Amino acid sequence: MNALAAVPGLPDRRRHVPREEYAAWVRATFADARGTISSRLFFYNRFVQHWPDLEDWFAAPLLDRLDLHADAPPGSGKHMGISHEAGSYLAYLSLVHRIPMDAGWVLARNFDSLFNPRVAPTLGMDLDLVDALDERQRQLGYRSGRSLLTWGIARLVLWRGDPDITAITYDDLGAFGEEIRRWCAMPEAQTVRAAHVHRNRRDSDPATLTAEFEKACLSRLHGLHVLLFNTGQVKEPPFHGLKTCELWRQELTSPETPPAIAAPVNRWLSGRLQTTDRAESVRNCRDAFRYFLRWLAQYAPQLTSLAELTRTHIEGYLTHQHERINPRNGQPLSARTRYTYISPLLQFFRETSQWGWTDVPARPLLGRSDLPKLPSRLPRFIPRDELDRLMQAIEDLEDPHQRTALLLLRWSGARRGEIARLPVDCLDAYPDGYPRLRIPVGKTYTERMIPLHPQGADALRSLIETAKVGNAAARHDPWAQRPVRYVFMRRGKPMGRQFLFDDALEIACRKAGLLDGDGNHTVTAHRFRHSVGTQLAEGGAQIQTIMAILGHRSAQMSATYSHITDPVLKEQYEKVIAAGGRIAGPAAEELLSSRIGEDTLNWLKTNFFKTELELGHCLRAPAEGPCECDLYLRCSKFLTTSEYAPRLRSRLAREQQLAQDAVERGWPREVERHNAIASRIGQLLTDLGESQGTETTPDSAAGHLPCGSGS
Repeated sequence: MNALAAVPGLPDRRRHVPREEYAAWVRATFADARGTISSRLFFYNRFVQHWPDLEDWFAAPLLDRLDLHADAPPGSGKHMGISHEAGSYLAYLSLVHRIPMDAGWVLARNFDSLFNPRVAPTLGMDLDLVDALDERQRQLGYRSGRSLLTWGIARLVLWRGDPDITAITYDDLGAFGEEIRRWCAMPEAQTVRAAHVHRNRRDSDPATLTAEFEKACLSRLHGLHVLLFNTGQVKEPPFHGLKTCELWRQELTSPETPPAIAAPVNRWLSGRLQTTDRAESVRNCRDAFRYFLRWLAQYAPQLTSLAELTRTHIEGYLTHQHERINPRNGQPLSARTRYTYISPLLQFFRETSQWGWTDVPARPLLGRSDLPKLPSRLPRFIPRDELDRLMQAIEDLEDPHQRTALLLLRWSGARRGEIARLPVDCLDAYPDGYPRLRIPVGKTYTERMIPLHPQGADALRSLIETAKVGNAAARHDPWAQRPVRYVFMRRGKPMGRQFLFDDALEIACRKAGLLDGDGNHTVTAHRFRHSVGTQLAEGGAQIQTIMAILGHRSAQMSATYSHITDPVLKEQYEKVIAAGGRIAGPAAEELLSSRIGEDTLNWLKTNFFKTELELGHCLRAPAEGPCECDLYLRCSKFLTTSEYAPRLRSRLAREQQLAQDAVERGWPREVERHNAIASRIGQLLTDLGESQGTETTPDSAAGHLPCGSGS
């Protein structure tokens, strides 16, 4: 195998340099070391004698060029070191005469001598630039010395055949990374690693050694990428993620998918990626289409175009999704999973039919009613006693970034992604000095300003100062659509959410004892957000306040917290049901004897405050329809409590006055009606154990709704 494959800028013909030229360089570089001069010239003579044609050396197997002969183990006497000891001459050829070296050779050798102050300038290496890069990496937080820096620079300049460090580009970094992966996959790599590891690891598995070596090389190359990005030499950030749409294009244009079917899908996904959605959102749509097209290839192979698709095919796919078993857990697909698989198809058919595409169905084949009905979940706040224990454990976290991230979760209610992307200018104060946090654009594409507890503000302020000292380069934020300098940075790179939140919560929950039966922590990052919303609602905060702090797009999302924690609801429920208070009325017996249905009782618990009438409550559930009568005092759904006794006495006095007025006017039917109402009110007061003495209250003159209107 030719080891020179994919070497950039390969010259037409590589030749040895004259001995006089190389000898002059050696004498000028090592003028005060006669032994070094003679030995290097000896190594040059022996190498040229053994490899008179330099092209033959480049074309030879890698193990021969490394003096690791395949037919002899290390130490057998056959390793003469001809190529190894000529390393100085080969480096001179590469950097002075611009001859690129192959990746296998540069990865298998050590080149620390290139950064010798006497050698580097004569080869065109700028040590001042290396020192500046080393200082910058220390500023970013690297503490591993110059080895991370010099490892990558030495190999890249030799691989490129160019000593100019400033000429290293993003493409060079990417191509060399691919060369590392390619070389580590070759059998020769295992032999090289087995021959070069420390003696106490000679018995290790060669494949394991090579895998470790590959990981270490890619890590060092990534570190160099980070450094060059933060100095401005490389514009592309070292980000591992979905950058282009080539991945889903390759998957959709598989042999099972006819081109006429894949074409409109690719066109639709390309438009979304380029104009509207983020790459992650398009990736989810891609996955949904991948499953759908895979199903079409199996159950409708006769289709050659999406225009041939019918509602019958869609119904078959919906049934398949409903009956499909997840191979990973052996359970049917959840409603949420089926929703994510079907909703992109609904959007695709609706939009493409509106746009008049001819290679798709002319009308939408899916409607909103085809989507699985998702259960409405209540927020899972953290109970107070658990929250207190957890906060104590959070305050004891050693890593300041983890500690600050969880404190911000607790005091801001922000989402994980919003906290991880906080810019260095996110913290200021209100006119009275209370801290104020600016949460960046996120899920709702809207910035917001919220108050921040001083504990969270103090921790964040310390990290902001650390980030300013590191002075990491700004990165393009896909949400904000502009370069942003982040707070949560380490060694010039944004910190991951796994480390900031999941790992930190794992430590804190174990210390606080918040673990389930399987040993997993019971508190997730999002439960802090639910806790903030619940506490705001319990404190009587308005819906608009909860929306502003949590960044909700609609009032309905924030109303969820109010519905389950409304202080009035809690007070009424405790007085009437939980505390076993005195109640009266036709519905009282059913309520006390638990003859009310479970659904009606659940509705009553969450809507009791809506049922209030002038003199009590109407327990008519919404499923029973609207009330059409006005005789609520004798209605089977009417209920009153001791709390309404003053109103009942006031109404009794008024009915008695109206009855007397009717007697004076000669209206016998009115006399009968008012006396009947007065008698019924008197009976209710008796059932409640209250006196019938007359009282007046401010509420007695207010207008009230008839039976059922409040519910």
